[in-house]
Amino acid sequence: MNVDIRDLAQKAKKASGELVKIDTHEKNNALLKMASALRANINRLKAENQKDLSAGKEKGLNTALLDRLTLTDSRIEGMARGLEEIAQLKDPVGEIVAQWRRPGGFEVGQMRIPLGVIGIIYESRPNVTADAAGLCFKAGNATILRGGSEAIHSNIAIAAIIRETLQTCKITPEAVQLISDTNRANVGKLLKLNSLIDVIIPRGGKTLIKRVVEESTIPVIKHYEGICHIFVHREADLAMATDIAFNAKAQRPAVCNAMETLLIDAPIAASYLPLIGEKFRQTGIKIHGCQKTQQVIHIDKLATEEDFKTEYLDLICNIRVVPDIDAAIEHIRFYGSRHTDAIITNSYTISRKFIREVDSSSVMVNASTRLADGGVYGLGAEIGISTDKLHAFGPMGVEELTTKKFIVFGEGHLRE
Repeated sequence: MNVDIRDLAQKAKKASGELVKIDTHEKNNALLKMASALRANINRLKAENQKDLSAGKEKGLNTALLDRLTLTDSRIEGMARGLEEIAQLKDPVGEIVAQWRRPGGFEVGQMRIPLGVIGIIYESRPNVTADAAGLCFKAGNATILRGGSEAIHSNIAIAAIIRETLQTCKITPEAVQLISDTNRANVGKLLKLNSLIDVIIPRGGKTLIKRVVEESTIPVIKHYEGICHIFVHREADLAMATDIAFNAKAQRPAVCNAMETLLIDAPIAASYLPLIGEKFRQTGIKIHGCQKTQQVIHIDKLATEEDFKTEYLDLICNIRVVPDIDAAIEHIRFYGSRHTDAIITNSYTISRKFIREVDSSSVMVNASTRLADGGVYGLGAEIGISTDKLHAFGPMGVEELTTKKFIVFGEGHLRE
């Protein structure tokens, strides 16, 4: 199926101008009706999803990928609940975030406005189609969705239901566009439409993100890697440290906020390493340890420079003994990806030093890195976790899908 990418973008651009006229009640009503429509079309969605699953099996997709691709009753219900949660979020559009009076008597303020048209390129998970469309719509943005070819039938069905709902609500369905042609060349075309699209958000593996960053003439907000660390300080509660480190590594290892490297303060290495080492061993977590770690517990291999730069997304963990907090922070700043890093300590002073000096989008004290998530933070569904500082940093909810413009109120004021 040949698709005119420029035509889709032009329609989205026009729709973005229509969305700014819609009030919060209309947006929330549409989101709630989208949720109801997904539930009402559960058999339709599962039938289309089955086409993707059958094609995936023929292509030899592994069990994990097929699982990510599958739309069960509970996952469709999860998509519907996600849209309902977005409807409950505060509408950021039109909010006056600051206002002040200048000496001449006029007032200056800043107001939140939509980004405009957002292109989202993603892989595998069909639920992203509903999440992304819902979040962008709530923030007043038109969106162009380009999902992975393996989920094409599922994505087309979800997008169609959302567009049908918008039409029913007398809102332009062109606000949600889906590229139904799986030709990879379309991604390249999309990335060059900087006159029509305001921002690109890629969600996927390193290969996808690398391509988007290299080819795009449109600003990109990316989540590149999740190389997350936990530092166990000499004043830590060791039982707490063991529970947190285990949760961060083993609760769901194949996600971006799972811990990849455990840093241990030298004075407690002899007492703490056997605790965490035994916990890891019982669960089958392989340890890539430094020489000091090897002197205390059994390791599977000596950690290399490359190991410390690797996002395993698996039951593998680097362990390194460091002399003090400064060395831990230096390691994190050098090897980390600015995603999520944590410290376990009972010292107020040390915890504040860690918060101040670690340059990551989420910095945690006595908590698992697995908590780094827009839903957990109360942002509703998230569009992704940005490891860039422009334009957003960390989990991106509806507020991060807006920008601010200056507004000025005068009474005939002139520039002298």
